[in-house]
Amino acid sequence: MTAVLDRRGSRAWVDNAVRLIEADAQRSADTHLLRYPLPPEWNVQLYLKDESTHITGSLKHRLARSLFLYSICNGWVGEDTTVIEASSGSTAVSEAYFAKLLGLDFVAVMPASTSPAKIALIEAQGGRCHFVDDPSTIYAESQRLAAETGGHYMDQFTHAERATDWRGNNNIAESIFTQLQQEDHPIPEWIVVGAGTGGTGATIGRFLRYRKLDTGLCVVDPENSVFFDAWRSGDCATAPTFERGSRIEGIGRPRVEPSFIGQVIDRMVKVPDAGSIAAMRHASDVLGRKVGGSTGTNLWGAFGLVAEMLGQGRSGSVVTLLCDGGERYAGTYFDDDWVASEGIDLAGPAAVLAEFTATGRWTA
Repeated sequence: MTAVLDRRGSRAWVDNAVRLIEADAQRSADTHLLRYPLPPEWNVQLYLKDESTHITGSLKHRLARSLFLYSICNGWVGEDTTVIEASSGSTAVSEAYFAKLLGLDFVAVMPASTSPAKIALIEAQGGRCHFVDDPSTIYAESQRLAAETGGHYMDQFTHAERATDWRGNNNIAESIFTQLQQEDHPIPEWIVVGAGTGGTGATIGRFLRYRKLDTGLCVVDPENSVFFDAWRSGDCATAPTFERGSRIEGIGRPRVEPSFIGQVIDRMVKVPDAGSIAAMRHASDVLGRKVGGSTGTNLWGAFGLVAEMLGQGRSGSVVTLLCDGGERYAGTYFDDDWVASEGIDLAGPAAVLAEFTATGRWTA
């Protein structure tokens, strides 16, 4: 006897879920590409891809959209699936938004020490927060909860580089180059990004190679993050791990994540946390709006590249990311008492930034 098992009926929910996510994207305009003010006589342009304009306020909105589409189309997420993620930051906020859009339960697994402000952002999007005392257990606890509930652990750190179509389809790289088409230097010398999951760097690096573009990818890495050491040694498997995580939210990891593809990176820069925070504050003053700490890390790397081009007498452009707004960090990076309590001295980096602004030289 021939046995037949047909589950095609479940495709109706999948079709509608994809439609809802795509409709949400259609309602959103592309994020802006801002020109950072540099002296015109330098003949070097610096651009910021402003990812804070997403509805959930950060670069992670793109990742969350891609992760949901990837999981739905793989059959991992259905109409009754509880979605679980190991995150206390912007990824959890954005994933909670998409779960709510689809009528799904969302649980963010996070350390018990997570600030009330971050918890409130996740809960405002309809998510629930599950706390662990030991931050190193968030991955195992996420897997346990998924098994217990019959849900799906989204696992951004494994799937970030797989979920995005790096060949195009309006990914962040394609968007940048489309927006640059009418500029003085439409093919930038460098694109600068930080590494959290590694997914954004992997997407941009692959796109540059696929489109045969003469643009370098520079990845900046904060303190207490392993990516720089792993890339420098060329051996991710034996790279050291850090007990303390990065103080710059959204980037830096104490371990090498599966989505980090070092082979597509042309240069890496290790950025001191004092440099990230000083650059974040400096840029906030220049732009007249607050930007987050990871944007400061990006700009520290970008300023160094601009100065290098000036020193070599070359014109051109550099692009980096404005990852999120600084309003989320009023109690940390913009708080002098918090900075002092972390033992961070901003005087040296502030002097470096002042020298760069005045002369175009980079003395870091």
